[in-house]
Amino acid sequence: MSRYRPPSSPKSAYITQEGAQALLAELKYLWKEKRPAVTETVREAAAQGDRSENAEYIYGKKQLREIDRRVRYLEKRLDACTVVDRFPSDQSRVFFGAWVTLEDEYGEIKEYRIVGPDELDHHAGYISIDSPVARALLKKQEGDEVVIRLAAGDKVYFIEAIEYRSMTL
Repeated sequence: MSRYRPPSSPKSAYITQEGAQALLAELKYLWKEKRPAVTETVREAAAQGDRSENAEYIYGKKQLREIDRRVRYLEKRLDACTVVDRFPSDQSRVFFGAWVTLEDEYGEIKEYRIVGPDELDHHAGYISIDSPVARALLKKQEGDEVVIRLAAGDKVYFIEAIEYRSMTL
């Protein structure tokens, strides 16, 4: 069995201002608070002697590697991202950052916000601009019918509302 994994498709380089602030806050927390605390724990565990059988030392070193990996990722990602901090000129169409209210053929209402791929775990109603749903919605207007291909078959939605809410926290 091979460990080879094909490279993942590149993520969109867009992020909302709120998403950028959340990633910066996570980076600051990891670098200024969590890493120094774990480093102190590792230092204390190392002072106890034999490191080969010291579980606190081994676990602490593993935590440091994970923190450092996440810090490197966040720094690279924030450098590569473009912060979208203004509304589009045509607010009658769906673009990045829009809140879109959809209704299916059974009358069920769903509301999504189109955001960057790094912001998904911050809110349940967010969908990535790279997702098939968001791609189908882009550049559509209120009242348009959108067909989204799902594994279970095609699903038809109607765009009820498009809204661009304040882009600050």
